[in-house]
Amino acid sequence: MACFSRIISFSVLFLLVALACEARVLLQTPGFVQTRNTQFILNGSPFFFNGFNSYWMMKVAADPSQRSKVSDVFSQAAAARLSVCRTWAFNDGGSQALQISPGVYDESVFQGLDFVIEEARKNGVRLILSLSNNYKDFGGRPQYVSWARNAGALVNFDDDFYTNEVVKGYYKNHVKKVLTRINTITRVAYKDDPTIMAWELINEPRCQVDYSGKTLNGWIQEMASFVKSIDSNHLLTVGMEGFYGDSMPEKKAINPGYQVGTDFISNHLIKEIDFTTIHAYPDIWLSGKDDSSQMAFMQRWLTSHLTDSETIIKKPMIFSEFGKSSKDPGYSLTARDSFLNAVYTNIYNSARSGGIGGGLVWQVMADGMQSYDDGYEIVLSQNPSTCSLITQQSNKMIALDHV
Repeated sequence: MACFSRIISFSVLFLLVALACEARVLLQTPGFVQTRNTQFILNGSPFFFNGFNSYWMMKVAADPSQRSKVSDVFSQAAAARLSVCRTWAFNDGGSQALQISPGVYDESVFQGLDFVIEEARKNGVRLILSLSNNYKDFGGRPQYVSWARNAGALVNFDDDFYTNEVVKGYYKNHVKKVLTRINTITRVAYKDDPTIMAWELINEPRCQVDYSGKTLNGWIQEMASFVKSIDSNHLLTVGMEGFYGDSMPEKKAINPGYQVGTDFISNHLIKEIDFTTIHAYPDIWLSGKDDSSQMAFMQRWLTSHLTDSETIIKKPMIFSEFGKSSKDPGYSLTARDSFLNAVYTNIYNSARSGGIGGGLVWQVMADGMQSYDDGYEIVLSQNPSTCSLITQQSNKMIALDHV
């Protein structure tokens, strides 16, 4: 009897501990992330974070037999105290498409995205969901324009994505479909789910027919207003790399020698855009330069945009893509860790004075995903030195919440 009582007592204790653990997880995402001046805010307090990109999650999760890869990444990310993940909420046409054709969706792929959102919630990770792509990967602008052309619309170039009414209608339909989606696991509409930190209009928009940034500005204004008309809960950003345009010509000297049709200043000044973003790939943009020159560019890029975000745009910033490729000449794990350490140090020092919320390394993967390798992949369980560096940065950024 005494033994049985001990078993009962132990069972009750175990249940209480389990419930407490679950409560802690639930308490990690009680409210929507907001902004106040140049800071991110959560439940009235500053919100600093370290995060990562894993663009592939929905596509992998569409196959239930592969969902453990998503779970593994979120579990490992949580252990490294990574609290924000950026991933795709689109896959237009092609293999395992979410949107098979305009307005036609594959429910099994959507359920993959449902799973991603729920796994993020369970692990205390918030999501930045991108709604389209500049490039042909996962469909993007080229697929939208192709659909419109096949429907008889007068479109000639991918840049017609920004101006053609048929194409814009397709994009708006996708936005509405995603934002109003009811998660089949949680039964919560995406637009009402605080697990989602922000929407991103398009990954790395570019416009070759108008380098000034004005064409893109008109599209951003229209689409940002449309998003906010459906969802007033979530933050919204453009998805930009940070290239300067014509609104402040002197700033173009900061660009890596060229423009891409965006204007970091004017595009982010749009009222409905809540925060700024930059990406940086000096190993690609300055491929002929040595490591020290590339790092010097990285520091100038970050400093210039952070200053502009604080003093001109007056909104917080996220360094939402950076990494070092194993395909770079002279690459080594030590070189990658040194690069990440330098970037993290710059982000942390900038965050201490306000203005930047955090950084999102490109990109974290699970074991057994070689087909997705792009040179920048990090498998936390297989890279202890890099994982340790990332965890240290997470701890430092989280500590700023209480400063």
